[in-house]
Amino acid sequence: MGARPGVTSEPSEENVVLEQELAPFELFASLSKREREVVSRFMDRVDIPSGRTLASEGSFAHEFFVIDSGEATVSRDNAPIRSLGPGDFFGEIALLEADRRTATVTADTDMRLIVMHAREFHSMMAEAPDVAERVRAVMRERLEH
Repeated sequence: MGARPGVTSEPSEENVVLEQELAPFELFASLSKREREVVSRFMDRVDIPSGRTLASEGSFAHEFFVIDSGEATVSRDNAPIRSLGPGDFFGEIALLEADRRTATVTADTDMRLIVMHAREFHSMMAEAPDVAERVRAVMRERLEH
């Protein structure tokens, strides 16, 4: 992965995300098996230790994240604004609306994340309209608060 604060992944078979791993996530629930196969090709899996900063407010965005396991805190101006857990996602606002991260996300526990780089994220958004609409709906809600 690109230069990011503490999130790195070496290509390997154990980092590959399989179609059936996406089925339990609400974000991907409306997709057919074939659509999940397409989307899964864009993804990698990364394990992150507790305490690691996953996204820094004001930094340029390069990835979109879906939480497979673990918990994280989202903060803005050093004040916590929400907690995230399995099935939640983050990073979409900067990739779709802003270029820069609008909040900091910090791992509260060890985490397993599903990660997409910006180019793959935009490809997924074009190829999976149901996922794109869900991501945009959550993004609109987050921008209102």
